[in-house]
Amino acid sequence: MQPVMRRKSRQVRIGEVCLGGNAPIVVQSMTNTDTADVAATVRQAHELAGAGSELVRVTVNTAEAAAAVAEIRARLDGLGCTVPLVGDFHFNGHKLLGQFPECARALAKYRLNPGNVGRGAKRDEQFATMIEAACRYQKPVRIGVNWGSLDQDLLARMMDENAHRPDPRPSEEVTREALIVSALDSATRAEALGLPGDRIVLSCKVSGVQDLVAVYRELARRCDYPLHLGLTEAGMGSKGIVASTAAMAVLLQEGIGDTIRVSLTPEPGGDRTTEVTVAQELLQTMGLRSFAPMVTACPGCGRTTSTTFQELAANIQAYLRAQMPRWRAQYPGVADMHVAVMGCVVNGPGESKLANVGISLPGSGERPVAPVYVDGEKTVTLKGDSIAQDFQKIVEEYVRATYGPGGEARPAADEMTSDTTSPSKAEA
Repeated sequence: MQPVMRRKSRQVRIGEVCLGGNAPIVVQSMTNTDTADVAATVRQAHELAGAGSELVRVTVNTAEAAAAVAEIRARLDGLGCTVPLVGDFHFNGHKLLGQFPECARALAKYRLNPGNVGRGAKRDEQFATMIEAACRYQKPVRIGVNWGSLDQDLLARMMDENAHRPDPRPSEEVTREALIVSALDSATRAEALGLPGDRIVLSCKVSGVQDLVAVYRELARRCDYPLHLGLTEAGMGSKGIVASTAAMAVLLQEGIGDTIRVSLTPEPGGDRTTEVTVAQELLQTMGLRSFAPMVTACPGCGRTTSTTFQELAANIQAYLRAQMPRWRAQYPGVADMHVAVMGCVVNGPGESKLANVGISLPGSGERPVAPVYVDGEKTVTLKGDSIAQDFQKIVEEYVRATYGPGGEARPAADEMTSDTTSPSKAEA
C-alpha cells in the first residue's frame, strides 16, 4: 500500500502526547457529562481512554465545573489513567481560568473559540486573558473556530468588502474564508501575546462535507500549525459515521489532519466510546495507524442463510478489541494482525489465506466443515458445535506464538504500511 505523505507541521506536546510533526494522528473524544459531576465525568473519561481516546475534552462552562477539574484529574490519576484532559471554554473562559488556578494547572490544553470570547472592545482583552493564562501555566491552546459561532463582526466586515468587489464571490466562499481568517489572525495574535507557536493547534469546523474539505485544504496551505480535524454536528448513527468518514477520509488521504474527532450524536443511552472506535477504524482502514487486529468478514448472501458466520465474526471482533488493553503491552505488533471470518467456499478460502488467521465456514448446503488457514497455509478443519471456541483458541495461540517473547511477527500478505508508534512515545 502506498503510504500517505503527511503535511509538514509543527509539533505540539499535550501532556505526554505529541501532536503534529512526525507523530501519528491522534484520536480524541469529548465527555457529555456535567463536568461538575465528578464521579460521572471520571467514569466516562476513563471509559473513553480505555477505548483508545488519547485526549479527552471536558466542558468547563461554570464555576462548579471549573472547581471539579482538579479532582477529576486526581481521580483519573488514582485509577492509573493518565489521558490528558482538554478544557473546552466558551464565553467565560477568561474568568474561570483566573478564578480557578487549580483547573488551569490540571488541564493539559485549553480550547477557546475566537467567535465567542467576547464582543466589541472586550474581545481582545478577554482573548488576551486566556492566552496569558496559557503562557503562565505553559499550556498549549486549540484555537477552534466553528461555523455556528463565527465572529459575526468579522463576517459582516468581510461580506461588506465582498459586496463592493467588481466580481463578488458567493456568500458561502466568503464565510469559509472568514473561518480561516479568524483562525489564522487569532493564532498570530496569540503568538504576539507570548504563546509559542509550538503550543498552538487550529481547527475550523463546519457541518458540511464539501465545506470541510475546502476549508481545511486552504487552511493547510496557509499555515504549518497542527490541525484538529472533525465534522461538527455530524449527526446520529450511520449518517454521522458516513458524513464524518466521507469528509475526513479525503483530507487524511491528502496528508491533512494531525488529530481527529468523530463528533457523533449518541443514541439515547448509547455508548459514548463509539466515536472513538469509529475514529480508530477510519485511520486503520486507511492504513494510517493500527489499533486492534482487523477482522474481514463477508456481507452474506443466499448461500449463507445461517447466522453462524455473522455471530463468529462479531464475537471474535469484540474479543480482539477487549484484549487490546493487555495485549498492546504484552504482544508488540499484534494490532497489525488480520483475521478473516468467511461464510462459504466462494471467497472463503482465498480471503482466509490472505489473513494471518482465517476460517471459511460452511455455507448453505455445503459440507459441515470449516477449514482454518494460518499465514496462508491450511492447518486444521474444525467441525461440530465448538467451532467458535476452537477458532478463538487458535487465534490466542497464534498471538502468543507470533507476537510473544521469541515470536516472529509475520504480517498478512496485504499488510498495510502504517505508523503504529504511540503518540506519547513519538519524537518531540
